[in-house]
Amino acid sequence: MKEELAGALAAEEAAIWAYGLIGVHLPDEAEQDQARACEDVHRLRRDFLVGRLAGLKASTAPTPPGYQLPFPVTDRASALKLAVHVEDGVAQAWRVVLPVTESAERVDALSALTDSAVRATKWRKLAQLSPLTLIFPGRPTA
Repeated sequence: MKEELAGALAAEEAAIWAYGLIGVHLPDEAEQDQARACEDVHRLRRDFLVGRLAGLKASTAPTPPGYQLPFPVTDRASALKLAVHVEDGVAQAWRVVLPVTESAERVDALSALTDSAVRATKWRKLAQLSPLTLIFPGRPTA
């Protein structure tokens, strides 16, 4: 379980980093607010995971100072595309936590996966991407 939780932690940290970049490229104040709210949720999940892993006496890799982007982010369209990419990645990270958890921990993992899938759908809608939803959120698409 430690490895899966560490993977979710890495995804949450990457999302926090990405939302800083995403927000800079969103000209609309409402979209900027949405990006900040998403970042806040990822910060809360990160803090939860840090505490959970500490309770398991698990060490994790240090947070890198930056991340390799999957594509250049230079405008609103690419920022929205990155938001979708990030949320899909976070959902994938939480999906692998599900089979190694039980009870309340599984509910937490499912909630995190579902929340990311919903956020990805909202970003897809703003970006006018189709389809809006994935058949199996958190399942790798490639």
